[in-house]
Amino acid sequence: TMKSGNETEPTDFILLGFFPEFKHIKAMVSIILLIYTATFTGNTLLILLIWLYSHLHTPMYLLLSQLSLMDLTLTSSIIPKMAVNFFSGWRSISFLDCGTQIFFSLTVAIAECILITLMCFDRYVAICDPLRYPAIINPRVCLQMIAMSWVGGALTSLGHTAFTLHFKICSPREIPHFFCEVMAVLRIVCEDISTYEKAVVITSILVLLLPLSLILSSYVLIFLAVLRMNSPEGRNKALATCSSHLCVVGLYFGPGMCIYMRPGSAKTPKLNQGLFLFVTVLTPLLNPLAYSFRNKEVLSALKKL
Repeated sequence: TMKSGNETEPTDFILLGFFPEFKHIKAMVSIILLIYTATFTGNTLLILLIWLYSHLHTPMYLLLSQLSLMDLTLTSSIIPKMAVNFFSGWRSISFLDCGTQIFFSLTVAIAECILITLMCFDRYVAICDPLRYPAIINPRVCLQMIAMSWVGGALTSLGHTAFTLHFKICSPREIPHFFCEVMAVLRIVCEDISTYEKAVVITSILVLLLPLSLILSSYVLIFLAVLRMNSPEGRNKALATCSSHLCVVGLYFGPGMCIYMRPGSAKTPKLNQGLFLFVTVLTPLLNPLAYSFRNKEVLSALKKL
């Protein structure tokens, strides 16, 4: 509930938060803030290491730095506002702020899917065609991959954000979520949105299923190449890199498919909130741990710093 005496503008939304029946919600929010602090520190440190040390100026680490930047953008656009709303008791969010949250969360989510797919292509070339790797994945191509991810995410997100917010919203404009998320906002729309829901499914197929099928196909070829390697050391190094990337694939694509491609997803707000907590809180923390700080080159740079 809102503090007494506080009023909202007619265009404002009310964020109802998450798990209202949970007894220890204050402790839960405090834990989320601690995890956010660790996430912010870990990803910022990784970006700093890659920027400072020249031996990390390779396509793989440059793409990793962008993944960390995307994680920072996603979690920072949601968690601080959620914490402020909770501890202040003021649950209002303006129309502009709501649109900003939708735009950035969708932009980053889509950009991450594109980037992870391109990172898989990077690993495929490095393992299956190592002699031509410097020529194929050169700095120019690496920058094109980064630009493609951000621009693709932003353009797709802009369309969905504008279309979602143009619908007529029913009073009292209460969003059953801890941030402005597309599926949650659609639950309080007063119009028939069946056509738009089909567009969301089509976008989900393009953003989730198509990249995932490309990733799995690439890994079939990668594992076949790894099995043909004569050097046990080279085989173990390739498998370690691939396992880390597959772990990241699961962390991003799994929850996304459950939220946007599961039938009746909009009717299960509690499950969606749990999945979004995982995506916005835990996944950005696990990414640098799973993919980067297990790497000897990154650990060496960390010791130097």
